[in-house]
Amino acid sequence: MQIGFARNDITPRVGVELCGFGPFLNRHSIAVRDRLWARAMAFRDADRTLLVVSNDIIQLERSSTARVREAVTAATGIPAEAIMVHCTHSHSGPATGTLAGWGAQDPPYLEVLPLRIADACIRAVENLTEATLAHAEVPCEGIGLNREYDSDAPPLEDVLGDDWRPAKPELTDTTCHVITAHAGQRLLGFASYFGCHPVVCCAQSRYIHGDYAGVATNLLQREAPGSVGLFLQGAQGDVNSCVVHKTEQESLLALDVISARYANAVREGIRQAQPMDVAGLNSALREVTFSRKRMNVEQLKQKLAEHEAVLHAPGATDESRELRMAMVYALAYRKLIAAAEAGESLEPTTEVQGLRIGPLTLLGAPFEIFQAVKNDVVTGSKSPVTLVMGLTNDQLGYAPDRQTAQRGGYAADVVPFMLGSLPFSDIHAELVRELLTTEAELM
Repeated sequence: MQIGFARNDITPRVGVELCGFGPFLNRHSIAVRDRLWARAMAFRDADRTLLVVSNDIIQLERSSTARVREAVTAATGIPAEAIMVHCTHSHSGPATGTLAGWGAQDPPYLEVLPLRIADACIRAVENLTEATLAHAEVPCEGIGLNREYDSDAPPLEDVLGDDWRPAKPELTDTTCHVITAHAGQRLLGFASYFGCHPVVCCAQSRYIHGDYAGVATNLLQREAPGSVGLFLQGAQGDVNSCVVHKTEQESLLALDVISARYANAVREGIRQAQPMDVAGLNSALREVTFSRKRMNVEQLKQKLAEHEAVLHAPGATDESRELRMAMVYALAYRKLIAAAEAGESLEPTTEVQGLRIGPLTLLGAPFEIFQAVKNDVVTGSKSPVTLVMGLTNDQLGYAPDRQTAQRGGYAADVVPFMLGSLPFSDIHAELVRELLTTEAELM
């Protein structure tokens, strides 16, 4: 087994608009608190080479993933199905997807970003060396709470105490997985896997950083000079960090506390990791279509008219959040109407991917996955260690569980329109099925 790591700086210039927290906030960055990175990990045996790259950004469109893969394949010969492009989902980085109103894209940054990500991948392959792969699953508590099924975050002074725990920890991840690679006694790199929204900072925060995941990973890298660390985002669709929507000053204070809390767990995982017997590598990449709720052109036009009535009402002002949300919907309905009238499908294709590294399986999907969906995949999995990763290769919003989808609301109904698409009709069952089918192809 050969393993290689590399990273490349993907920090945008100061001034770009940051992504997340609300409609048309004009939240432009004023400084870099912590740099953003593309961090790549390559595996090679006698038959195959696999690549995983984790990026400290909110998400990537499928077209950008294709550009990364094209550059990496041209330089290394590794096929697209063996290259997984993943995002940590920081809300304190640039807008890299098409969430209408949630941050304007910066064309110069987006133009160079895929090649900067590809550079990390190519150098990880160049750095391949004989190494031992090890794994640990360790406690990781006091990071998040389930925002759909738990109470709102308690006061700041409570959650920053070391003994704070959510009311329903079983609805969150309470452990993190840690993977390490050593060449002799030297730590080449590591990856940590955990599911929680990186939203410690807030709608007023204007500093660029990778939130708790990026800050913690950078800290651990400094403790092991020369190593590269990846954060693999799990099922964070319904799990917020324990600090969210506070003031900028409170958020930046909490960022260091929660980052240290997560780093402590990963540090223990690095210490406890036990060697894995890696017998074989494999990859699978499948193009899939997830079903959507149906709306005809007349229904779409009727909905558009309702939102345009808000936009064009006497005395309407863009200071109003209601008006700005109406603009988000209007943009979505106009896009859907144009597509429908042009005869285009309103059910876009995407992809799911799997990588098998001996007993370890990575299953990636382009969603903010809910915990119950992840749990069903893990229960149905045949692999000894199965990591279900969201925000991979594309961006399609949330994959809510059945109960949340039936109840409706932000994740099930609002976010699809922010992306200019229709809500899913049965994403829980369909995503579980597609990921388990992908896993079966790896065996």
